[in-house]
Amino acid sequence: MAVHVWGAHLGTGPMAGAYTDVELYRWWVQTGLDSGQWPVLDGAWVYPAGAVLPMLVPAVVSTTSTLAYTLGWCALVTVLDAVAVALLLRRRAGRLAASWWIAFLLLLGPVAMGRLDAVVAPMSVIALLVALTHPRTSAVLVTAAAWIKVSPGAAIIPLLLAARRPWRDVVEPAVLVCAVVVGTVVALGGGDEVLSFVRTQGERGLQVESVAATGWLVAGLWTPTIRREFNPDIISVEVYGPGTQAAADTLGAVLPIAVLLTTALLWWRRRREGQRLWSDDAVRADLVVRGTFALTLVLIVANKVGSPQFISWLAPPVAVALALGLPRWRPTAVAVAVVAGATQWVYPWYYPLVMGGQPLSTMVLVGRNVALVVLLVVTLVHLARVPRAPSVAGAGPATEVAPDPSGAVGGEPGEQVRA
Repeated sequence: MAVHVWGAHLGTGPMAGAYTDVELYRWWVQTGLDSGQWPVLDGAWVYPAGAVLPMLVPAVVSTTSTLAYTLGWCALVTVLDAVAVALLLRRRAGRLAASWWIAFLLLLGPVAMGRLDAVVAPMSVIALLVALTHPRTSAVLVTAAAWIKVSPGAAIIPLLLAARRPWRDVVEPAVLVCAVVVGTVVALGGGDEVLSFVRTQGERGLQVESVAATGWLVAGLWTPTIRREFNPDIISVEVYGPGTQAAADTLGAVLPIAVLLTTALLWWRRRREGQRLWSDDAVRADLVVRGTFALTLVLIVANKVGSPQFISWLAPPVAVALALGLPRWRPTAVAVAVVAGATQWVYPWYYPLVMGGQPLSTMVLVGRNVALVVLLVVTLVHLARVPRAPSVAGAGPATEVAPDPSGAVGGEPGEQVRA
């Protein structure tokens, strides 16, 4: 409560500028309720259609008062985070995981509450916690969250690979959620714009905080040919200079390729585990959680956009891994916490200095970006190594089973272990 009260204080007081997105949410809802002009239904939108739903919740408090709406938004985020903490505490290392999660929110600062990502992050925690015991519920939560903000969709691939009955447990629930969302939008007259959030991303340039912009940020400390300018059309600051547009265009192709290559690595990991994937819940849990973490890092590192709230995407898999007591996650948890603190330094506290090319703040951003690349490399190495994992509480003992060269599992897998 103290952390969330502090976040609400910053968003309604000294750092109200960091909650400008929440003011946009209020304006969109007010416009919709007053004039009937809704995002997606009446024009292209930068967010998926489901994002309207959490924006409507604070409207119960007010749509005309920025302060009242912001407090309503903070209350919504506080409730969702409280649910995530309560569920984390039910796991064997829940106290450590919940403490880390709350510390992460404090380190990330105002954007940990003042963005749509603050809604989908606790949804992702819940989805990953129940991934093995209730895969259909997990698939529903992940898909619903992805229709609010795309990033949680990264978990759908590891969920699919770790499911005993992938079609029934993952594909069918995900398709059902998509059918409900798309069907509703089409029925309300927004069929032409239901995927407009994909199209609007293609119009962006190279954002200053993106990992790909790191080289130009360093070069900009010595040469005036590198400019950092505000783009009013998409409300973000971009870097301009020799090769920046080419880099942005290239990343548009690199990102899906990187996702496919990471998916191939996860598929290879699944085949190599063989029978052990089904006999040891720790192995399956690590595939889901580390696979989600790897794909999320790919979405950040290979992206031409680099908003500060992207870092909140990394927290759910780390918190869940800590809660389940999975091995080799504590150094990652420390690194992600440091990344969160550096991100808050950059935005909102010293953002004007970063935009102005001040060396210290620029190098904090550069260090943060380098840390993200290192995290990605280390995570991919962990996936490629196939380490021996101890059992999670409630699972059978880990045993070495020679994997079938074909990747098939001998016989039908047994019943799921229920938490």
